[in-house]
Amino acid sequence: MSPTGLLYPKMTVVGAGLIGGSVILAARAHGVVGEVTIVDASEAHRARAIEIGLADHVTGDLAEAVKDADLVVIATPVLSIGDVAAAVAPHLKPGATLTDVGSTKATIAEAFRAPELAKVFPIPGHPIAGTEQSGPDAGFAELFEGRWTILTPLADRDDEAYAAAVAKLSAFWRACGAQVELMEEKHHDLVLAVVSHLPHLIAYTIVGSAADLENVTENEVIKYSASGFRDFTRIAASDPTMWRDIFVANKDAVLEMLGRFTEDLQAMSRAIRWGDADTLHAHFTRTRAIRRGIVAAGQESAEPNFGRDRGKH
Repeated sequence: MSPTGLLYPKMTVVGAGLIGGSVILAARAHGVVGEVTIVDASEAHRARAIEIGLADHVTGDLAEAVKDADLVVIATPVLSIGDVAAAVAPHLKPGATLTDVGSTKATIAEAFRAPELAKVFPIPGHPIAGTEQSGPDAGFAELFEGRWTILTPLADRDDEAYAAAVAKLSAFWRACGAQVELMEEKHHDLVLAVVSHLPHLIAYTIVGSAADLENVTENEVIKYSASGFRDFTRIAASDPTMWRDIFVANKDAVLEMLGRFTEDLQAMSRAIRWGDADTLHAHFTRTRAIRRGIVAAGQESAEPNFGRDRGKH
């Protein structure tokens, strides 16, 4: 990847967690930002961000943090992003770019259409990357490499200046190692309900069911965990606040996919009940091909998290 150069002289990240920290580390590693400020409501997070040198400035004051920023990245739980956008709107300088990293986009796009944000360039975004870790120590610069970032530009902002801001933000994410796709926000939410939100809901449910079984002790669940259950527990260890917000914000798409999944699960149940080996084999063969396609597309490797050393700067 060729050097991009400085894109945003001043960047502010709201939220010193896994994604917020990784955005800073990746942007700094590739030289696309200058001065960096972190704002976080947690005193403990601010103290730790200062201790590890995550940013040039660390504060709990939103207005102070964003007033001179060229790029503001909101990296807080989904349900809080609209409130954060409203809070920072009066303090953003004209022509700044405002984006986010939330896993749902329709509700955020609606918040970003507020008249108070007309003087800036609000561009909803979603880097599809992460681990089950959280907090200021969780971030690492390589998190976005080879992964996709989806931007959902506002359809009613179709002027040349806005298009240029979208292109610049796309260049920022590419510099951080990501591939970039532009998408309509409601379509994004439907796609993510299939590939991310429903799998997490299933993982949370399976792990919870195993823990609730009266005839299997918790010690046995841990001691005899096979690779399948271990994979589910990794997903189910994700930030509970983040995922609570995702399911509330994207309930329509998740419920639509959950209905389809329930129908498919009932079909598998019938095949197992009646010993329909051909149906089971055909289904497993098709799903195996999907897994191989994901690996071939470079979106997975044999090593967990692409073999990256998570949490290391």
